[in-house]
Amino acid sequence: MRVHVVGNVCIDTTFRLDRLPEAGETRNAASHTDGLGGKGANQAVAAARTGAPVTLWAAIGRDANGGRIRNGLAGEIDSACLTEFDLPTDRSTVAVDARGENIILSGVSCALAFNPLAQTDFVDTVEPGDVLVVQGNLTFAITDACLLAMRKKGLTTIFNASPLAPEGQPRFEAVDFVIVNEGEAQSISGSRQPEDAVAVIRGLGAGCVIVTLGPRGCLLLGSGSVEPSYIAVPNVAVVDTSGAGDVLCGVFAGCLARGMRQEAALRIAVAASALAVTRVGTLASCPSGDEISGLIKQLETENA
Repeated sequence: MRVHVVGNVCIDTTFRLDRLPEAGETRNAASHTDGLGGKGANQAVAAARTGAPVTLWAAIGRDANGGRIRNGLAGEIDSACLTEFDLPTDRSTVAVDARGENIILSGVSCALAFNPLAQTDFVDTVEPGDVLVVQGNLTFAITDACLLAMRKKGLTTIFNASPLAPEGQPRFEAVDFVIVNEGEAQSISGSRQPEDAVAVIRGLGAGCVIVTLGPRGCLLLGSGSVEPSYIAVPNVAVVDTSGAGDVLCGVFAGCLARGMRQEAALRIAVAASALAVTRVGTLASCPSGDEISGLIKQLETENA
């Protein structure tokens, strides 16, 4: 089964500081780097490193950064379907403090102009049983339309509801797996307690709900479960949390495409995200294919 990631790709500029600035304050960074990023690209690469075949559907500008992105993805995933616009290629600025916490600002003009259903052969390429992954960087209407169209095509649908759309959320009845962090779960459900939030979100129509809880692991409420289950995260030294959620989502999708059960796929994804937070960068922090293969073999050994 193939993973189809519909989302954004951009150039990330990451600044490392001792602390994040206050409003109106200017601070000098200890270092800064440029790299390939964007939630769509991050998740596509993470999925590909599980060994699953992956197609990324995204948009870039007809500029030097667009060419840089195309070249960078060529060695990471087997199929990058990149629509070009006469717009500047999307960019993100990531500020990371000494504790590994971050703030991210993104310019997403290409993502907001992108409609894979009308501008590409996306619909004709997918096969029943494939896995769709979407996030919140495209317009609300396009995200909703993609989920509904792919559900009708017989795909397993994953919606990483980040960033949250101000106009609302897609129809969750078209979503097999909703993946959100604790703050996003609260915003969608209105509940401060993750255990209550997962129940509310599933009540909106989603099949399964996953809430990531940082160092506390994550919470899974499956479609046939009455009570949510916790999946612990290994105790690691946190360096940079940016990109960890994308690693979890992408690895989870890739493991599902490889035929793994949802809880096993999520355990591997949690372990992979724990590796990611020990490293600097967004896409740069993603574990290698060999590392993810090792996590899969470790889980198989534990369950033997």
